[in-house]
Amino acid sequence: MLKFLKNWTLPIAMLLGGIGDPLFIRLSFLTPALIFTMMLLTFCKVSPRDLRPKPLHLWLLLIQIFGAIAVYLLLFRFNKIVAEGAMVCIICPTATAAAVITSKLGGSAASLTTYTLIGNIGAAVAVPVLFPLIEVHAEISFLDSFLLILSKVFPLLLFPFFLAWFLRLFMPRVHHFLLGFHDLAFYLWGVALAIVSGQTVRSLAISDAPVSVEI
Repeated sequence: MLKFLKNWTLPIAMLLGGIGDPLFIRLSFLTPALIFTMMLLTFCKVSPRDLRPKPLHLWLLLIQIFGAIAVYLLLFRFNKIVAEGAMVCIICPTATAAAVITSKLGGSAASLTTYTLIGNIGAAVAVPVLFPLIEVHAEISFLDSFLLILSKVFPLLLFPFFLAWFLRLFMPRVHHFLLGFHDLAFYLWGVALAIVSGQTVRSLAISDAPVSVEI
């Protein structure tokens, strides 16, 4: 049973979140704590020495930024809202939980962690530059936008990274203790995914956008 739940965590979490959205909406306040804990447990497994940028990371960052522009230009004439939504989906950095899933699938958590850090910093620079070109009435400066994005990124990504590094260097016993719970990050991701799925279903349910836009 446990193996079944582990193999089907993604669809089960999404289904539970969609069906039980009234419950999971009330649990949305837990999302930051779940993400923080996931990232701390994941970063404890990764040695800072392994976080080396590679050409692949640069290519991914270019796809993230220029792919977002290309998709917007392709969809703009069809529907501006859809174009903006697609652009946001692509320019946003990879999910913080991606390193957790990659590690579980046997991939390189260190490589994806490196890209997660690079991608978040890249988005923090690119978004304030590109979005005012799309929404000309945006009354926020580049620096304000950059700092706003960093204020969201630091507590959930950079702080657990530096905390894991600190524990590794100065509190090895605590670091070793947390290593024993590295599998917990995967199941915390499942709970966070259910909550986000519930929020998504609720947003669609109360939206007054045309059906074509929602689809």
